[in-house]
Amino acid sequence: MDNSAIADVLDEMATLMELTGANAFRCNAYRNAGRQIERMDASAADLSDSGELTGVKGVGDRLAASISELVSTGRMQAYDDLRASVPEGLIEVLEIPGLGAKRIHTLNESLGVADVDALEKACVSGQVEKLSGFGKKTSDKILEGIAFLQKHRGRFLCSTALAQANAMLHHLQGVDGVQRAAVAGSVRRCCETSKDVDIVVSSSDASAPADAFVAFPGVAQVTGRGETKVSVVLESGMTADLRIVEDEAFPYALHHFTGSKEHNTQMRQRAKSEGLKLNEYGLFRGGTPVACANEAALFGSLGLPFIPPELREGAGEIELGESGSLPVLVEPSDLKGTLHVHTRFSDGRATVEVMAETARDLGYAYIAICDHSRAAAYANGMPPERVREQWEEIERINDALEGITILKGIEVDILGDGRLDYDDDLLAGFDLVVASVHSQFSMTEAQATQRVVNAMANPYVDILGHPTGRLLLSREGYPLNVQELFSAAVEYSTAIELNSNPRRMDLDWRHLKGAASQRIPIAVNTDAHGPEALQVMDYGIGAARKAGLRAADVLNAWDLPTLLEWKAARTGAG
Repeated sequence: MDNSAIADVLDEMATLMELTGANAFRCNAYRNAGRQIERMDASAADLSDSGELTGVKGVGDRLAASISELVSTGRMQAYDDLRASVPEGLIEVLEIPGLGAKRIHTLNESLGVADVDALEKACVSGQVEKLSGFGKKTSDKILEGIAFLQKHRGRFLCSTALAQANAMLHHLQGVDGVQRAAVAGSVRRCCETSKDVDIVVSSSDASAPADAFVAFPGVAQVTGRGETKVSVVLESGMTADLRIVEDEAFPYALHHFTGSKEHNTQMRQRAKSEGLKLNEYGLFRGGTPVACANEAALFGSLGLPFIPPELREGAGEIELGESGSLPVLVEPSDLKGTLHVHTRFSDGRATVEVMAETARDLGYAYIAICDHSRAAAYANGMPPERVREQWEEIERINDALEGITILKGIEVDILGDGRLDYDDDLLAGFDLVVASVHSQFSMTEAQATQRVVNAMANPYVDILGHPTGRLLLSREGYPLNVQELFSAAVEYSTAIELNSNPRRMDLDWRHLKGAASQRIPIAVNTDAHGPEALQVMDYGIGAARKAGLRAADVLNAWDLPTLLEWKAARTGAG
């Protein structure tokens, strides 16, 4: 366990003690010890092994024993006991901006407040403002904080997190004295949702980037500012942390704060097996630093190739690197076309021509127009006669427009029993068929799986669209037996969609790894309903890379002749 993690536990310990009304001196002792450990160059774990922890300012025998227990077991009994004694609701109250642990203890002792709901009622009823040291202004502030918490708590979509991170990164890169700067954390790992933004910078003058960070126009509240770490709450509701290091420590800090925790643990274990020690401050052989100019050199020092951030989940990436089996991940530039886009023929916001021109300008050689079928009445789904009207328009534009080929596609609804919204005669006329579920989500797993498998058995279904129907942070997907889904995809030579819409990111990257291992083609689609939405492809590519997909695994990374040959072969086989 590294110094930063130990400091976090000690700081949380101090907060829990404050919640229970412990002596302020004892609370501060834990917090101050944590600060000392976070700032020091030496590893607390090493000092624990050598019995030198009591040499750290503020660390006595009792606290040293607790830290040693934490280092050796990953647990601290004193912390566990204290955490168990604090009502869960009070931990939740801690998330209210501007309300510290000492005041929460007073509210709990005086009014019996044990959760956010109870606190809100106590404020509204006037009980809080009557307490000594609170008053009407404080009560109103608490209500504002509760409203803020309820509006902004939780996780955020990758699109929100990445936009925030990039804006802050750009802001910091323009600061005098900043040598290197990078986004870290779950955003850099291309996770589908994030709780916060992490940025690492190197600078010989820590005050300059810190000043710039808190002055960023999107900052709503500064929640902490130390010598090497600054924490803020953004107007979006996300929290953001800035870590400031000397330039020689930048590769190690970037690697550490990119994570994940599982990946970092495995990397430290690997370093130890090589007679080295790795933490966020550096790589050491004995007491001698091993200089690494960048992350690639850091991995190389441990006998590994550079492991892309997307793969750093502690899920076998180190073993793949060790054996020379890391995949060459798909890049945005590998894509030859974009599939599954909508136009004004159903619920899109642009014409076929505008969508095609935009795709061409983005460098694509082909685009598949896949508007909704008639069952999707809410989305202006197309009856057969309107489908034929669209085919005529596509043929006309193909004759006139240079630089891109427009494919006649459809997103056909999968009906409740697995039948499709159009008959086979009409489906046979499309260049590409995406089949999706848009209704009847309350089926059992067996029913939902059979429904989808029945649809995939139709020889004209090329791609299963957004397979589970999930909407991130809004709706769980309907239940599916993913292994049966994959077996059907193999049997019927059906591709599976990775929907790049940041609200979907479906199929989940964790399942995509299994699909890729069975050589099931993955279509990374935008599901774009307007020209600007074609840009969401990057989110899908991030998820594809996270799943370890190569260009050969991605259907729309194939050139058009190869795609059409695949279509002809699988339809003929059906």
